[in-house]
Amino acid sequence: MPSNIHIKITDRNGTTHDVEAPTDMALNLMEVVRMYELAPEGTIGVCGGMAMCASCQCYIHSTHDLADKSDNEEAMLSEAFHVKPNSRLGCQVQVLPELEGLEIELAPEE
Repeated sequence: MPSNIHIKITDRNGTTHDVEAPTDMALNLMEVVRMYELAPEGTIGVCGGMAMCASCQCYIHSTHDLADKSDNEEAMLSEAFHVKPNSRLGCQVQVLPELEGLEIELAPEE
């Protein structure tokens, strides 16, 4: 089983980055974005990944089967700006081997 997966992340400037993310470190998408510095410091994961700020909102552009949204994620997205049907909080999407080839786009800043 591979320990890294490939993810395409489109940043807030419209640039797409092909990144490798480890699946054996219990990371989430927000942490991967921070790891590769794809958003200015202090603009993503403001709440530390607790599903309380929506600064890590992203749009899922691939057809991967993600875990269902938690009640906390649903509640936060109901109050966030720029929400679309494919919106997720990056802090709530774990990096797993089955997400190989995932394609996401960071939502605009509020």
